[in-house]
Amino acid sequence: MPRMKNTARADGRVQSRVYLGDGKYKFVYAANNKELQEKVTELKTKLGKGIDITAEHDSFDSWGQRWLRRKTNRVSENWAKALDINYRKLEPLLRMEVTELRRIDLEGVLTDLAGQGYSERVIKAVRDIASGIMEMCMENRVIEYNPFRAVELPKVRQKSENERRALTPEERRWIEETPHRAQTAAMIMMYAGLRRGELIPLLWSDIDLEKGTISVNKSVEMLDGHPSVKSGGKTEHATRIVYIPQVLVDYLAAVKRDSLLVVHMANGQMYTANAWRSLWNTYIKDLNLKYADFGSYIVNGKPMERPKSKCRPGGVPILIPQFTAHWLRHTFITLMYLSGVDVLTAAEQAGHSDVKITMEIYTHLDAEYKKRTMEKLDYYVEYGCQMGVKNSDKSQSKANVS
Repeated sequence: MPRMKNTARADGRVQSRVYLGDGKYKFVYAANNKELQEKVTELKTKLGKGIDITAEHDSFDSWGQRWLRRKTNRVSENWAKALDINYRKLEPLLRMEVTELRRIDLEGVLTDLAGQGYSERVIKAVRDIASGIMEMCMENRVIEYNPFRAVELPKVRQKSENERRALTPEERRWIEETPHRAQTAAMIMMYAGLRRGELIPLLWSDIDLEKGTISVNKSVEMLDGHPSVKSGGKTEHATRIVYIPQVLVDYLAAVKRDSLLVVHMANGQMYTANAWRSLWNTYIKDLNLKYADFGSYIVNGKPMERPKSKCRPGGVPILIPQFTAHWLRHTFITLMYLSGVDVLTAAEQAGHSDVKITMEIYTHLDAEYKKRTMEKLDYYVEYGCQMGVKNSDKSQSKANVS
């Protein structure tokens, strides 16, 4: 590479140019000769490492769009939409040059998202997208290293109890004992852990009551609100055989089979997004009318009376937890934990793509139930021991009298 002579400019700066190859040069500017030499040396070092100098002013968005095109060709349409939605959360970085981006830039975006109430799962997805884009830039020799690779997630607010949890024994009884068009769906999700997308296309031929199994071999994704069936599950590991408990076997044995589909709309077809939403809303409302404690809801200074019919007059509050398919699936995993199912088997039965997902749930449950156990000890120390002292005092008194 020929050495270039420094040249003074009319604005007082000095400049030089460095040969890039293929007849191309890059001009370098500085306030003085020392600074210029440092910049030239840095540029030549990058060239020696194979860094593409011509792309140093490329925007983060330009590479982000390339990354999105690569990813969306490999995933489902719904997943592609989710990627695009989370990508747009990186808007503060999109116009920045990839060579200028630093770890602190992404940390600022993620901290803002945490402050807006986004879940850790969403924030992690945004972090992984940003890091994936920078990895692509590294692969194409635009940057030397990925500054986003080691970015840690900010602390997010703790989820409230009602965001996602396992159902209590009483709530499970509500589902088991309340006939409704959604009851079969709820029972299968609660005692077999199927996702909504796995449940909607489920056929009776996929269920073997003698063996006590459900074969999960297809799923649906909603395209413009309508179900589109694909073979296999949500992921490679989602295709599985689920072994179901006797309570579900007994329930399914008594269900009337009026369609090839296990759950279906009134016309026998698969549920659309709107139809499923309507089904679930009426289900929660009916459970609410049957089990909610309306007496605890005060209206005009008086306890509210329980409505006597399912006509659901306006103003009737939903007092029970509005559990979702996620709650029911979490209930299934929790029941496996409580019954002593090992984490590898639980991951297989839940169809998790990575055993780490199941391990995180098990670890959380382990901490939760250990805490409850220690609370029992606290209660015993505070109340049980006192009762024991009183009892022993009485015994001692009797002994003294005798």
